Amino acid sequence: MRSLLSLLVPLVLLACAAAQTTVEKPRVFISDSQSWEVSGSSGGANGTFGSSSQGGARPQTAEIVKTFGERCPQVIVNDRQDKANYVVLLDHEGGKGLGRKDNKVAVFNSDGDSILSHSTVTLGNSVKDACEAIVKDWPGRASKIAAALSNSAASQTNVVMGSKLSVSSTPPGADIEVDGSFVGNTPSEINLASGDHSIAIKKAGFKDWQRTIKITGGAINISADLEKAD
Repeated sequence: MRSLLSLLVPLVLLACAAAQTTVEKPRVFISDSQSWEVSGSSGGANGTFGSSSQGGARPQTAEIVKTFGERCPQVIVNDRQDKANYVVLLDHEGGKGLGRKDNKVAVFNSDGDSILSHSTVTLGNSVKDACEAIVKDWPGRASKIAAALSNSAASQTNVVMGSKLSVSSTPPGADIEVDGSFVGNTPSEINLASGDHSIAIKKAGFKDWQRTIKITGGAINISADLEKAD
């Protein structure tokens, strides 16, 4: 049963690693501006009073999110900036005569670098330009994310597929070094990743004990009989 499990675990981990390296659509966090514009006038004559005003508050973020999702189906709109691959800032100026206003748009990737920053005539053009910039930039960024996920999954797989190394010595209390780094004193149990490792056991007044071992899985016991130094 144990040998069967030792074969199944690596296969399951490799399948999980493959699944984790699949990169889906880019996640985009949308932020609207804090700008708004209101203008008005008032006056009176002969006992009468009149006023007029125009303009209005900035559009709600939900409406911009809806617009972005409809016009850019190549992305997933996300409400968590820390989970997004891109942040889109839409500086929309409200008020009447929208077509005559400047609408600024800026797009930043998850490294904080700007991949787009300019003005457009309409909010629709801002969304269109932001979408095109993200779609153009995403393939290269997706490859980097997939590579990072693959390396992380492979690292985790190596740890699980490693071995538990039990190290003892006569006399006890010797230093244990693995690949040149101190990891504890004898007797100790050490978790090692798969691969070749250099094991050294050292104690004052005794000759150094050294071996190179290959870790492939399972439990390994090492017992070192230390010889007194001349």
